[in-house]
Amino acid sequence: MLMDSVGATLRDARTAAGLGLRELARRAGTSHATLSQYEHNLKVPSVAVFMRILEASGYSVDLTLRRRIRERHGMPRGEELAQVLELAEQFPSRPAPALEFPRFGT
Repeated sequence: MLMDSVGATLRDARTAAGLGLRELARRAGTSHATLSQYEHNLKVPSVAVFMRILEASGYSVDLTLRRRIRERHGMPRGEELAQVLELAEQFPSRPAPALEFPRFGT
């Protein structure tokens, strides 16, 4: 679950930085009680607070924005997948031990 990973990420960053709750809270401009609630998933920090706490731990946050592909060449991705699976069903699941078609160049 995503919310569980928020608390775990904050706790991991703090312990890896060798900081106690009070020291990190001081550096991040929050209280140690609030920081503890974040780490135990009792409260959820805003994105800005989450990033501020990580930065106070000595970490940076990098986000990558990618366009989500919903269509390709005008065809919805689900329809494309259905066609691929339909095509795959036409091939044998186990290849024949010998080539059943004439070889080229003979």
